[in-house]
Amino acid sequence: MSVLFFLINAYLRAMFEITGLKYAFFSFLILLSSNFSFGQEKKDSIQVVSTQQKDSTLLSSKDSIPPVNEEVEEIINFAKKFLGTPYRYAGGTPSGFDCSGFINYVMGNFGIELSRSSPGIAEFGKTVKLSELQPGDLMFFKGRSTGTNSVGHVAMVCEVKPDGTIKFIHSSTSKGVTIDVFNGSKYYVPRYLKAKRLDYGGVAVPTK
Repeated sequence: MSVLFFLINAYLRAMFEITGLKYAFFSFLILLSSNFSFGQEKKDSIQVVSTQQKDSTLLSSKDSIPPVNEEVEEIINFAKKFLGTPYRYAGGTPSGFDCSGFINYVMGNFGIELSRSSPGIAEFGKTVKLSELQPGDLMFFKGRSTGTNSVGHVAMVCEVKPDGTIKFIHSSTSKGVTIDVFNGSKYYVPRYLKAKRLDYGGVAVPTK
């Protein structure tokens, strides 16, 4: 502040010597007005940046993945307890699961009755797009052969990341109960058929 007054004082002295008191005072008013306008413009620009940052934060929050339903979270956590359980053909108990037996066992623990086969389970729930998948949704795949459109495998989505990465838990013939990433999978991507969302408020009802 002392530097500013020094500059104003020097300016007024110079103007007084050149133009006289009247014009020196007039010049002082112009200088003071310009300085005030600059300060106000700087303040306004800070407010604009602050508002833009706030809007950006709200946008990020709005576009994030919705929180997982509490019951769905319980189902997924229960399913994860069986990670490492071996695959067993026609198996439907913790001693060994096939793909549909695993989903059936997990869902049955929460009172959700489904078909015992993967093609039968595929008849339940509402069809959802791949881009709309949420934890708890079921994914259906072809079996070993890609030359058919018949359902041969079922898995449950356990995580969807903001970047679109989809993870699912299932019982595979090679690893038993495990979690795999769908994106970029050379095995599962070519075999993907559809996805379904069940009504976790009660017993699922087959689609007509």
